[in-house]
Amino acid sequence: MRVGLIGEKLGHSFSKPIHEQLTGEEYSLFPLSREEFPRFMERRDFDGINVTIPYKQDVIPFCAMVDQRARRIGAVNTIVNQNGILHGYNTDYDGFAELLAANRMDPAGKRALVLGCGGTSRTVRAVLSDLGAASVRVVSRHPQGDELSYPQALEQKDTQLIVNTTPAGMFPAVEEQPIDLSGFPRLEAVADVIYNPLRTRLLQQAESLGIPCANGLLMLVSQARAAAERFRGISIPRERGMEVCRALLEDKRNLVLIGMPMSGKSTLGKQLASRLGRKFLDTDEWIVSQEGMGIPEIFQKYGEPGFREREHRAVRELSLKNGLVLATGGGAVLDPENVRNLRMNGLLLFIDRPLELLTVGKGRPLAKSPQEVEALYRQRYPIYQAACDRRIPNDAPPEQVLERLLSAGSVR
Repeated sequence: MRVGLIGEKLGHSFSKPIHEQLTGEEYSLFPLSREEFPRFMERRDFDGINVTIPYKQDVIPFCAMVDQRARRIGAVNTIVNQNGILHGYNTDYDGFAELLAANRMDPAGKRALVLGCGGTSRTVRAVLSDLGAASVRVVSRHPQGDELSYPQALEQKDTQLIVNTTPAGMFPAVEEQPIDLSGFPRLEAVADVIYNPLRTRLLQQAESLGIPCANGLLMLVSQARAAAERFRGISIPRERGMEVCRALLEDKRNLVLIGMPMSGKSTLGKQLASRLGRKFLDTDEWIVSQEGMGIPEIFQKYGEPGFREREHRAVRELSLKNGLVLATGGGAVLDPENVRNLRMNGLLLFIDRPLELLTVGKGRPLAKSPQEVEALYRQRYPIYQAACDRRIPNDAPPEQVLERLLSAGSVR
């Protein structure tokens, strides 16, 4: 069976591993330019395809049958080829409904804002309306009709649920954020259909404000499960989809070790990577390899500001990768932008080595004496606490600390 995904740019897509884990069968990616798209659809050389940006509406004229839900939404993301006759469906609906249910985001009676006006926006609006939302307003950069502009959206102070369906914040433009959440005092939940990176700037702000939030990974897996059932005429249990989602999150998420110099980040990181079969990287080692000189020499030649600039570039580049065990320099999290970058795809684990167990020197420019180490410790400890997702005490034999890390890094 020849099944796969079409879209204009698919380098960021997780669909292939998801479908292959769900069914154990091959799933292909078909990146198509605007010129290639109609020829592909006319050939119909597939048994089933999923459809992503920008073709969810463009495929509709090629379908002889479009089911009622997809027709109402005006977007098709799943097509089944039945003896040359194309049947169109919208399984994004199933995916978004599952995302809401699994994260206990009940839209009933709530006032919602949906950012974006494309095909996914239509799907999200249909789900919210069907589940009883009190109001669903669309926010657009170029509003038409009753759509809101972004400045107008900020005036909707009674908003309780926000859903982002725009690409703002999606890889590679990860610094973008579609709207500032701080102006919504009644906001109860935020969903972002983006899944790469795992935590967009929007979701990170929601977390910082204590607002429940979710990315689009479960939506992606759940719509894929519904699509695979249509492609292959089989039933896939809901729990299987949840297992695939957990496994994918664990596979894609970086485990980022933060903490004081000489706290054991590199040693433990290498052991952790070995146990998990992952690649280990160290931001300091990365900088040394790029600069062709050691950290003390960099400090001597460029000063601390010059080193921090290089550290920032290293953190930005490495944070875009997936599935790493990443050890950071002791001062990396002093820069809030570094923290935001590390949190995009990373779970931040604070290796908390007690002050009396920290060693001194060993080429550390800012920790050459016990007094310097103590001063750094007092200054940085609250910063590590604020930045981390989980704190890992490093006050026991290495084998025991490694088990703590393995437990903290698991999503199962």
